[in-house]
Amino acid sequence: MDRFMLQTVQLSIGDSRYAAALREAVARSCAWHVELVDRPDPARYGVLVLDEAAFLRLPLPLAHPERIVLVTRKDAELLAEAWDAGIVSVVSEEDPINTVLMAIMAAALRVVQFHAGPLPSAISPSAHSKPESLAPHPPAAAPSKQAKV
Repeated sequence: MDRFMLQTVQLSIGDSRYAAALREAVARSCAWHVELVDRPDPARYGVLVLDEAAFLRLPLPLAHPERIVLVTRKDAELLAEAWDAGIVSVVSEEDPINTVLMAIMAAALRVVQFHAGPLPSAISPSAHSKPESLAPHPPAAAPSKQAKV
């Protein structure tokens, strides 16, 4: 899968005003295809942004929970269900849109990484490098002074 393909974001949010505002923010901030959907399709490539009702309709276990962003109220039982399902991006309904956008962007990066495999990094060791020890080096021996007798 081309790691530069247009990202699709499925928004399944019951509050139409919030969904429209989020759709506008995602479309303005990222060059992604955003769809408002009544029922998200987990079989399709991309990020799923769900409210509580949409999440509870999904069949468990979730195939790729790392690509889901759950927008919900702060309810301990629901948060535990999301955690048990493997969802790592949970934001509150009261969070600023920018916080939700950051969660969506993080999920999009996880989608790309999952489909493309590990991305090379400038700080990752190469196959030919030897690991460095993190143990402190012993102090250099100080020159000894011999006492003159």
